Amino acid sequence: MSEAFYTDKSRVRASFERAAASYDSAAVLQREVCDRMAERLDYIKLQPQVILDAGSGTGYGSAALRQRYPDARVLELDLAHAMLAASREKQRAGQGMLSRLFKPQQPWQLCADVERLPLADNSVDMIWSSLTIQWVNVPDQVFAEFQRVLKPGGMLMFATMGPDTLFELREAFGHADGATHVNQFIDMHDLGDALMAAQFSEPVMDMEKIVLTYEHAREVMQDLKAIGAHNATAGRGRGLMGKHAWQRVVDAYEQRRHNGQLPATYEVLYGHAWKGEPKKKPTILPDGRQVIEFTRNAPKR
Repeated sequence: MSEAFYTDKSRVRASFERAAASYDSAAVLQREVCDRMAERLDYIKLQPQVILDAGSGTGYGSAALRQRYPDARVLELDLAHAMLAASREKQRAGQGMLSRLFKPQQPWQLCADVERLPLADNSVDMIWSSLTIQWVNVPDQVFAEFQRVLKPGGMLMFATMGPDTLFELREAFGHADGATHVNQFIDMHDLGDALMAAQFSEPVMDMEKIVLTYEHAREVMQDLKAIGAHNATAGRGRGLMGKHAWQRVVDAYEQRRHNGQLPATYEVLYGHAWKGEPKKKPTILPDGRQVIEFTRNAPKR
């Protein structure tokens, strides 16, 4: 991948810190994807005791997980502290007065990077990650961390963005200048390969496209700003776009107008996989020879 397309993690953190207050008002797609992920849990037999919501945002997914698994401990983890604070405030507001006075329930929260999880090995039964993995440059490190903290037999379920996301906006910006204005995302097949490289078993990947519609091009940008999804690529322009350049973007985007609306396409990738049981280590004799055990089946009677 070209270095120009690598995301600047400090900018990602700052964007989500600023967007915490406005996030819920614009996160229509994020809630929809979360709901569709939750539907997939209907077909999976698992009763986790500890769940990690990796990239929990303002806590929409965590709330759904607590409702589905009332006996489980749900750990909310996010790169932006303001997002965690917004989730905590929503939970506090949802508690009754007596509960707040006599037995306040504080959520389990961690402000940390998904590529450096502050959790012990084999400590989590399930990892849930909705629309977070697209903010890492290479999935190998985050999948290695997920593999490390999952217990044997534990499950990873995630959703992320594919490379066709916001292609209309990307092509429109191509008429303005040579800088990158829209984040680049990882292909589904590369994610599958990364899961296998991290030694996950039985990986399943699928994809769908969700199209949101807008009256004006500026509304697309306003929604992206409200949820903190700023352009964080290293190859982004460093100054403000001029009036004439922005008009070229708008004119190019207008060519996409259909039935009076401008489309914004999101390619959503879903995946889940399991951490296999540890393999039994072979017995090695002092002279270096390996003992191979054969099991003989009892004769049928």
